[in-house]
Amino acid sequence: MKGALRPAAAAEMIPDGASLLIGGFMAVGTPERLIDALVARGAKDLTVIANDAAMPGRGIGKLVTARAVSRVVASHIGLNPELQKLMIAGEIEVELVPQGTLVERIRAGGVGLGGVLTPTGLGTEVEQGKQKVEVGGRTFLVEEPITADFALLAAYQADYVGNLCYSLTAHNFNPTMALAGRTVIAEPASIVPVGVIPPDAVKTPGVLVDHLIVRAA
Repeated sequence: MKGALRPAAAAEMIPDGASLLIGGFMAVGTPERLIDALVARGAKDLTVIANDAAMPGRGIGKLVTARAVSRVVASHIGLNPELQKLMIAGEIEVELVPQGTLVERIRAGGVGLGGVLTPTGLGTEVEQGKQKVEVGGRTFLVEEPITADFALLAAYQADYVGNLCYSLTAHNFNPTMALAGRTVIAEPASIVPVGVIPPDAVKTPGVLVDHLIVRAA
């Protein structure tokens, strides 16, 4: 089986100070067992790039509570009052990025583009310090691509060579993040023989996945 790891072994692979792309939308589609293992390991100084910070006790919120995170790049943190307090106190750096811009920056990083042109954020705090260009008489912000040391994904199923499929809204950011992490670790709900997942259901091909998280026997 491709790169099979227990959660604790995967957490040991991720050093303090690493940057992490973490899939999920309010923790739906987030690799919970891997996050629990990072908390148990006592991980520190992580940069987390995700749609949101979930909430205390769920998903990325567990890393926030454990003080494992020094920087968050997300589209919103509205359901995590703990992170809001830490941001106001200056204990965690938070970069808020419009949701569509965030996923496009990740996609750009994954496919090797030099950036994204978007009008979103013009005339707001989002534009501060950013390059502007004019195309066809319209002004756009230049948003830089995003990559990370690791992409941590949750999937519905994986097969033995790492092909992944996702369930409903748990699809969210996961396939895009699989492109932009230098090491991709996926936590499937189940691992099945090759051929069980229909080819047209594969959303992340196994060539992108380095390790699968397996359940304890």
